[in-house]
Amino acid sequence: MKRANFHWLRPQKSELSADFEEMIQARGLSPLIGQLLWQRNIRTAADLQSFLEPDLQGLHDPFLFYDMEKAVDRIQTAIMNEERILIYGDYDADGITSTTVLKEALELLGADVEFYLPNRFTDGYGPNLSVYQDKIAAGVQLIITVDNGVSGHEALAYAKEAQVDVIVTDHHELPPELPDAYAIIHPRHPLGNYPFPDLAGVGVAFKVATALLEEVPVELLDLVAIGTIADMVSLTGENRILVTNGLKMIQQTERAGLSALIEVSGLKKRAINETDIGFAIGPRLNAIGRLEDANPAVTLMSTFDPEEAQSLANQLDTINLQRKQYVETILKEAQNMLSDSNQVHLIVGDDWHEGVLGIVAGRLMQQTGRPVLVLTKKSNGIAKGSGRSVAALNLFDMLSGMREMFTSFGGHHAAVGLSVPIDHLSMLQERMNQYVVDNRIDLSSGIPLPIDEELSLAEITTNFIESLKILAPFGTDNPIPKFLITNISADNGRQIGTENQHLKVSLTDGENGQLDVIGFGFGSQLVEFESEGLAVVGQLSVNEWNGKKKPQLMLEDFEVNGIQLFDLRSKKNRQGLTLDAQTLGVAFSDKLPSEIERFCPNVHVYQTLDDLTAFFGSGNYTQLAFLDCPSEKELLRKIIQEIPVNRIYLILVSTEDAYLDGVGTREQYGRLFQLINQQNGIDIRYKLPMVANYLQIPEKLLIFMIQVFFDLKFVTIKDGVLKKVPDPENKPLNESVLYQQRLAKIKTEEDLLMSDLSTIRKWLIS
Repeated sequence: MKRANFHWLRPQKSELSADFEEMIQARGLSPLIGQLLWQRNIRTAADLQSFLEPDLQGLHDPFLFYDMEKAVDRIQTAIMNEERILIYGDYDADGITSTTVLKEALELLGADVEFYLPNRFTDGYGPNLSVYQDKIAAGVQLIITVDNGVSGHEALAYAKEAQVDVIVTDHHELPPELPDAYAIIHPRHPLGNYPFPDLAGVGVAFKVATALLEEVPVELLDLVAIGTIADMVSLTGENRILVTNGLKMIQQTERAGLSALIEVSGLKKRAINETDIGFAIGPRLNAIGRLEDANPAVTLMSTFDPEEAQSLANQLDTINLQRKQYVETILKEAQNMLSDSNQVHLIVGDDWHEGVLGIVAGRLMQQTGRPVLVLTKKSNGIAKGSGRSVAALNLFDMLSGMREMFTSFGGHHAAVGLSVPIDHLSMLQERMNQYVVDNRIDLSSGIPLPIDEELSLAEITTNFIESLKILAPFGTDNPIPKFLITNISADNGRQIGTENQHLKVSLTDGENGQLDVIGFGFGSQLVEFESEGLAVVGQLSVNEWNGKKKPQLMLEDFEVNGIQLFDLRSKKNRQGLTLDAQTLGVAFSDKLPSEIERFCPNVHVYQTLDDLTAFFGSGNYTQLAFLDCPSEKELLRKIIQEIPVNRIYLILVSTEDAYLDGVGTREQYGRLFQLINQQNGIDIRYKLPMVANYLQIPEKLLIFMIQVFFDLKFVTIKDGVLKKVPDPENKPLNESVLYQQRLAKIKTEEDLLMSDLSTIRKWLIS
């Protein structure tokens, strides 16, 4: 048995209303698409219309925002009076696009405008007092924040004291007390009633631009789509309208910088979708803010100069590659620091780049299913970094009760940033572990993996996969459908990738169904797929090669039900593997090759079934490995029936080479008998190799033949010297018990070593 990595949430079936079924049929949609829409709470004619046809006419009036009219009036006054306006943004993709949107809108109105994105390392997130002081001293008369500001009390108070108005546009969690700003444009403003609360920072900036320009600035929707997708806000309602139409704008964009960024990302502009934005464009924009000053990214997104655009796009691409290298290096080091004894993983390294620690924490959280804090030690005696959490633990609430240990702290339930003195780290680990225990938080259930539908292989066609596009664009609250396929097996499995880190297999249901599977990061688990009772979860896509289209599944998780057999009979299959401490190796001979002893550190030499059962029960063993071949294969089945294990490794080395050497031919026995007759005695203790060489008989076979002669009383052996018995009784070879046992051993080795795994499985588990 192989357990799933995630906690699978199977779909809860509910009947569609008759009216909804009629609507689905009228649109020519399949019942399965209707079921997927129903599960996403699309259940009325109005919902269906707005979901399937997200039109710009469905956008809300920007003046429904609290303070919008006040903010627009102040900006218009600043433009008319030629006041210097500063757009103060953020260093991530949402902040970069937010800044660009408002910058271009103000420039269209003739404003005197500049922008500033804070540096993650020197300014930190949000309004920075020192920067505000410098900018105001340099002549800035109005500040507009985008994608930040609601927590900037100190800097905003300074600006007010200096008689500089600040208009905050933000979408982040509202603090208990709002800052003293001239106006606050926020979709969740406590005094407002904006119809859609989940806009990204760029969505809020776009609303301000719409109010200022008195029309929807369609040419800015490409930026809105990028920031909205990258910030992973809910892709429903107004965001669905913005992203759907924004993607169309990207596909025909004339922005020099965006076109160059698409090109260096290896994407096709005309076919670009939300996945491309989320996994290629967004990470490149985020990378510059993680490692360096993000301000050039705004220049990239707004420049008209093709050469400048290409240069900046190449710069972002290079930085993104560097970001990936940092993540992989730190991840490998951090993985070696994990301990199963901790409820919450606190991983601390030396000289790790703090800009990527949130990514590393997220990756470790996905791998372990537990909350993770990843920090790096600074030269000032402080450890600084980020944390990511699973749904079962509100990380912000837990750490809020430990604020006295931190020099800085902030975030929300799933993600935090913090700085803590290095000498507090041990105490922090202890208190986090104790918090989980005291509050009875169950972290064993794993990370939820919602499943949309269970399908058979026959239902998975290219036409069906193409029909799923009607649900796009996908994202938060409208995820790419994940499908479950059960009762299948895999063949043609192989590792792919530069380091064999990925896998490719073909699923089959034993009939006509077949489906290719790609598993990124699953390469080390290829052996698990050599099992029946396989169930997989993943996303469906169409693989097009040489003009031919085939369905394929992008693997997200899998499990195996029932007993698993792992074929490690060849040295190639064992290469690079070592069985863990939970595996008990069963040997039927006390003379194992040293390679096998190194491969399996826990070995028990079989005596009786009762003895083995007692030994297995005395340890923390959950798996069995049969290290060599027994004299009778039926013994393996008896052991499996007696000892409850679900994972069995078949190594089955032959310590005697019985199948290879056989029992010896009549001619070989004749040569041996003739030599014995010619000698008064043969020293087999020291000269056996010489005898084997002289007779041209393999040494192991020669030993067996001598044992048969001894068993039949043809010879005697004393002090290592072999002598003939005068006038022995004439007996056929098959009267020897050893000879009969050898024949049985040959049959056992033939069945166990020469049969394929499927044949052994059917016999062993029947």
